[in-house]
Amino acid sequence: MSSDKLPKEFRHFIFARLFFVLGLRMITTIVIYQVFHLANTYMVGFAGLAEFVPAVIAALYAGHYIDKHNKKNILVWSYAFYMFCGITLALISLPGFGFSNTTQLTVIFSVVFCTGIIRSFAGPSANSMIAAIVTREQLQKAISYNSSTWLISSIGGHAVGGLLIAFIGISNAYFITAALILTAGIFALQLYPKPPVSSLENEPMFTSIKKGFSFVYHNKNLLGVLSLDLFAVLFGGAVAFIPEVASTILHTGPIGYGFLNAAMDLGSLISIGILVKYPMRQKQGLKMLLAVAGFGLCIIIFGLSKVYWLSFMALLVAGLFDAVSVVVRGTIMQLYTPDELRDVLLPLI
Repeated sequence: MSSDKLPKEFRHFIFARLFFVLGLRMITTIVIYQVFHLANTYMVGFAGLAEFVPAVIAALYAGHYIDKHNKKNILVWSYAFYMFCGITLALISLPGFGFSNTTQLTVIFSVVFCTGIIRSFAGPSANSMIAAIVTREQLQKAISYNSSTWLISSIGGHAVGGLLIAFIGISNAYFITAALILTAGIFALQLYPKPPVSSLENEPMFTSIKKGFSFVYHNKNLLGVLSLDLFAVLFGGAVAFIPEVASTILHTGPIGYGFLNAAMDLGSLISIGILVKYPMRQKQGLKMLLAVAGFGLCIIIFGLSKVYWLSFMALLVAGLFDAVSVVVRGTIMQLYTPDELRDVLLPLI
């Protein structure tokens, strides 16, 4: 076998990643659409907080836990719990059960809270497994495959989520997502065990977390790109209004909503394809700064637009700019982060 040929285990990993992110993005798209039509735009914002807050809080513990346990088991159990979340959303949405809007919203928010916790474990454990599956020489190629898979499945999940809502209804769409995540779990079971690093098994949790924060604070390159990216993501939260914009301003249905939701990921995929062929070799910091400024301008255009194609293009170009930030941040993290701190930092970055 040639040294650049990725192992069979990595193919299992990529397929697990593909089906999980596809199902995850579909659930996100369906939940936002459902909450908007059960309540209003403000409740969509609270739904985002219901997932974001537990994810951030759990992230402080997730990295430490991943360090001390078998990453394969964490990944498999995360997929299993996420599948049950999808089934729960499907059952609560069945028209025949006659649940009130208030009951549906309560269950949806509770499930979303749980998915936030699950994602704080699933994402970092998956990303930290890559270096244990491939050789150091294959790492860059493997990371490119992983990023591309994530973007392709993210685009597909948003778009297909809208199509499923239109053609088979919300409840059946949730059942499809649960089946996709089950498929991801089956592929994840094919992975080899990834035991913890022995030197970190007995390290106290607060010591581990403190080391992670201390490292970021004292590494000015990493702190700078994270701070800049943080503000970009904060003001880019306007995309949470996509259901409202799609329905009341652009007057499009679930299909148009799904494609609008996928626009930023499509732009990111195009941008990463360009950066793979023409990588940034100098002035990366300046390029990231300009990209963040361009991202902000696109979000402003999206907020002002009353035409579907202009709104779609604004989000697509915003995704082009956002990918530059992701690539610079990811490169700096890989270059400056020691191996023993990767699991601690991945849930936070």
